[in-house]
Amino acid sequence: MATTYFTVRAVVADPADRPRFDQWYETEHLPDAAAAFGARRAWRAWSRTDPSVHFAFYEFPDAADAEAVLASPALKALIAEFDRVWGARVTRTRDILETASETARPFS
Repeated sequence: MATTYFTVRAVVADPADRPRFDQWYETEHLPDAAAAFGARRAWRAWSRTDPSVHFAFYEFPDAADAEAVLASPALKALIAEFDRVWGARVTRTRDILETASETARPFS
């Protein structure tokens, strides 16, 4: 089975919101979501190409576990909390990605 990732892409349009968003996502939202989803691990990143774009990744052992998140009460509750805190100031999209192949280059 291929490792699967539930991803969230958020656009923090106002640069003034970024520090507060960064702190909130790191200390509250990411840990709460990882626990609620039962993710194997979770991490987040800011785009270097577009500094307003933030990504969160939640890893699952297979597609069924990741897809179950989409219909879960946990996701609905987290969306409601996100909307309460950020309203329309931060837009987001969600996706499920499945590993197609992997390669590693040995270190020299």
